[in-house]
Amino acid sequence: MRVTVCELADDPTQLPEAWRRLAQHVEEARSELVLLPEMAFGAWFPRQPRFEAATWQAAVAAHDRWIARLPEMAPALVLGSRPVHRGGRRFNEAFIWDSAAGYRAVHTKRYLPDEDRFWEASWYERGDGRFIPGTAGPALVGFAVCTDLWFFEHARAYGQAGVHLIANPRATELATIDRWLVAGRAAAVAAGAYCLSSNRVGAEPPAGPMGGQGWVVGPDAEVLALTSPRQPWVTVDIDLTVAEHARRTYPRYVA
Repeated sequence: MRVTVCELADDPTQLPEAWRRLAQHVEEARSELVLLPEMAFGAWFPRQPRFEAATWQAAVAAHDRWIARLPEMAPALVLGSRPVHRGGRRFNEAFIWDSAAGYRAVHTKRYLPDEDRFWEASWYERGDGRFIPGTAGPALVGFAVCTDLWFFEHARAYGQAGVHLIANPRATELATIDRWLVAGRAAAVAAGAYCLSSNRVGAEPPAGPMGGQGWVVGPDAEVLALTSPRQPWVTVDIDLTVAEHARRTYPRYVA
C-alpha cells in the first residue's frame, strides 16, 4: 500500500497553497492513503485557555468546508481528525474518507492535555475510550490522535485486533519532535504494525513553533520516511503482510 504523510502549515493563510501542492504530490506519487495532521483545517484554537463558542463554531465550519474538498485527493483515502459537535457535546474526532463511502467517524480523542498552548480539555470532551479499528481499503487502521499515542496499552490492543497501521494525526511543538518519534517507534513495536504520523508546522512566536516532522515507522521500529521543511510530504510503499507477520513475533505474541 502506498502511503503519504505530511506536515501542513499551522497558519491558515498558507493552507490553500500547501493543499494544492500536497494534492499534486499525491496524484504524481499515485498515493493510496494520505494522513493529515490533527484538526488540520484551521488555526490551532486550543492555544487559548478559555472556551469561546464563536471560535469553536468557526473551527467546525472551516473543517466542514475543507472536508468537502477531500475529493481533490481521490482516489487516495484520507485520514485525519476534526472538531465536531455530537449530541450537544464537543469532541476531536478521527475519520477515514474515501470516494465511495465518504466521511466515516472512527474514533474520538481520549487523552486531553490542559496546559499552556494545549488547553484541549477546556475546549472539548474526552472520547468514550473505545479504540476500535476502521477499514481503509485493504488496511485495518487504529487511530491514536496525538496524546493518545503515549498510552501504549492501546497500541498493543490494536495489534491484537489485527491492525496493519496506527494513524497518529498530531499538533506538537518543534522542541518535542524527538520524543514523539520515540513514541511512534514504541507504538509500532507494541502493536506489530506500521505507525504513521503527520503534524502541523510553522512559527508561532513567542511560545515557539509547531514542529512538523511526519513519519512512517515499520513494525520493528525502523524509520522508513521522515518529512522535513524541504520535503513536507513523503510517500512510501508499505507491505501489509509484514505487519501480519510481525504481530506473531516477539514481543507481540507474549500473553
